[in-house]
Amino acid sequence: MAFAERSGRGADYQLGALALFGAIATILTALGFQYIGGYVPCMLCLIERYAYYAGIPVLFIALVLTAGGYRRMASLLFVLVALAFLANTGLGIYHAGAEWKFWPGPSACGGGESLTSSAGNLLNDIEHIKVIKCDEAALRFLGISFAGWNVVASVLLMVVAFGAASAAWARRNI
Repeated sequence: MAFAERSGRGADYQLGALALFGAIATILTALGFQYIGGYVPCMLCLIERYAYYAGIPVLFIALVLTAGGYRRMASLLFVLVALAFLANTGLGIYHAGAEWKFWPGPSACGGGESLTSSAGNLLNDIEHIKVIKCDEAALRFLGISFAGWNVVASVLLMVVAFGAASAAWARRNI
């Protein structure tokens, strides 16, 4: 007997949980690189995080609905999350392409470290501020930038969320 059958949790729940934990792991990794590793994100990097910030609570709600037997609504929420990660995949491809100079990045793209709230340190902060450009990769691991790894994560999360939606829809009358 499979674990899903013994635990009363179907593939919809398992795939939804996988998507939830994958999204949490991905955004925590990005935040770790920012706050522990010192890699300041650009504007596009910050926008690419929106799918995670919105997707994580929606995935949690979908899991609660699935566990409660409300699989039609859970299926809809899983589809919404999958669509968010589909859009995020497109944004990540655009960002990675700009880093590889396949096309120009946004003209207004530049982020930076936040300024101090103290007037005494303001001039010192302005002198040392580092503008982060969207068309320059801060780091490449295995030849792939942060934007490229976001594409990989977003595609995987999209596929898993669509799988959860499909499984929830198939079990909607159970």
